[in-house]
Amino acid sequence: MDFRVTARRGQPDSADAPLLILALAKGATLTPALAAVDNALGGSLKRSLDEKNFRGARDETLFLAGGAKGPKRVLLVGLGSPENLTAALRRAASVGARQARKTGAASLAWYADEQSDAAVEAAAVGLTMGSWEYTTTRSAPPEDERKAELESAQILVSDEARASSAAQRGAAIGAGMNLARQLSMLPGNICTPEFLASTARDIAKRHGMRAEVLGRKEMEAEKMGSFLAVAQGTTQDPKLIVLEHRKGPAGSKPVVLVGKGLCFDTGGISIKAAQGMEAMKFDMCGAAGVLGAMDAIGALNLPINVIGLVGSTTNMPSGDAMKPGDVVQSHLGKWIEIVNTDAEGRLVLCDVLSYARRYDPAAVIDAATLTGACVVALGHTASGVFGNDQSLVDEVLAAGRSSGDTGWQLPLFDDYKDLILTDAADIKNTGGRAAGAISAAMFLKEFTETYPWVHLDIAGTAYSETDLGFIAKGPTGTPVGLFVDFVRGRAH
Repeated sequence: MDFRVTARRGQPDSADAPLLILALAKGATLTPALAAVDNALGGSLKRSLDEKNFRGARDETLFLAGGAKGPKRVLLVGLGSPENLTAALRRAASVGARQARKTGAASLAWYADEQSDAAVEAAAVGLTMGSWEYTTTRSAPPEDERKAELESAQILVSDEARASSAAQRGAAIGAGMNLARQLSMLPGNICTPEFLASTARDIAKRHGMRAEVLGRKEMEAEKMGSFLAVAQGTTQDPKLIVLEHRKGPAGSKPVVLVGKGLCFDTGGISIKAAQGMEAMKFDMCGAAGVLGAMDAIGALNLPINVIGLVGSTTNMPSGDAMKPGDVVQSHLGKWIEIVNTDAEGRLVLCDVLSYARRYDPAAVIDAATLTGACVVALGHTASGVFGNDQSLVDEVLAAGRSSGDTGWQLPLFDDYKDLILTDAADIKNTGGRAAGAISAAMFLKEFTETYPWVHLDIAGTAYSETDLGFIAKGPTGTPVGLFVDFVRGRAH
């Protein structure tokens, strides 16, 4: 069921909703609108603040019973003491919607004193994200234990005409994030390369885009020897998925978004440890991010040319699988020695990055759950950011800050290329443990010499192994927000 977000002119004390969510910062006092809510609640809001039962800390929540009229229940959600208020509102809205869903509220009303366009959009993104729950491969609970599904949210504002478009934008971005999360959460036997291709066709149909899908035979004709080396161990047909959003001026150079789509990664002959391998269904989060972003870009009808490219396959051990020591020729013509078959994502991406040259792109940004080394370096808070053009890197970092998809730049000094040199070929596909995220990015850089390029290593940020409060355990939707904010910046 689609979740709906609208902006409506109204005051929080008269909101006719099962649940009213109030976003409050640390040290909050009663504004006139909040004083009216307090009056409707018989003074319980002011008492909760005065007695420090609710302090407004980030992610803090407190339920209050509703009054005789207006909302049936009130949920206070803390903003903390935010440096970035829009980011705090987005997070609080997600917390609130998750709580609403758990209580069985079919609809909710949201109110915050800050009602700028950015604040309304952020709230709509957060509410949409918080409404999502993965249920596809889970049985429904018994009839007597089922709760109503959260279907809609109203953002209460003083200027409905102005806020409505901001709410629609936020809902579109949140829906793109949720699409990425849904795709990422699906198991590898369902979310196959063909499933991703089918999803891309559906996005194209809904938004008037052009979709093209290359299979094994087409990639053989393109001489994508590196991509096909990864795919030779699986019976599933690999897919190079192309989505074209052509709403910009005719002839203007497009932005190209590239995603790694390993629907499952065993490591191949260099097989991974059995413990935790089930999480390797998340090795297609970069692809999911591209598809989610293209869905949002289409819904926003942005006046710009954007190409989405997804390289998708599975990395399996078999009698036909690539082996350590094999040498293959890439789409660009460079020869690659495969020294570790578990460094397969870069083998797929390098051919897709080479393929991107045909679009004469203004900028290329790829996203991939590429290296465990990036998780060691940056943990689960920031994505690794690498690039061959500093102005583009700065633009991407700014989009990350505005969207909440935080990134941190890591170096690509020329000396790091020594890590991927080999006597058997032009380059090898891994440089060892030291500077592992950097050597992987250096490998990709070899295929991006003709255009500005940025690489996002999202291995630590694309999914969470714990419930983060504002987002459930599992896929996060990163980097849909970054992609969309970058493209919006270029469009305007």
